Amino acid sequence: MNTRREDQRRAAIEKQIDENLRRVYEQDTTQQIPDRFLQLLDKLREQE
Repeated sequence: MNTRREDQRRAAIEKQIDENLRRVYEQDTTQQIPDRFLQLLDKLREQE
């Protein structure tokens, strides 16, 4: 069951990171999250 708990914890952390990034970029609504940055986040998630 530790694996499930770890997966849930990891998912919660990823959600928090996503929310924090959105908050930063919502401060300037004219600026979108760069594609390069989104690709980097996807690569990091795939490594897990």
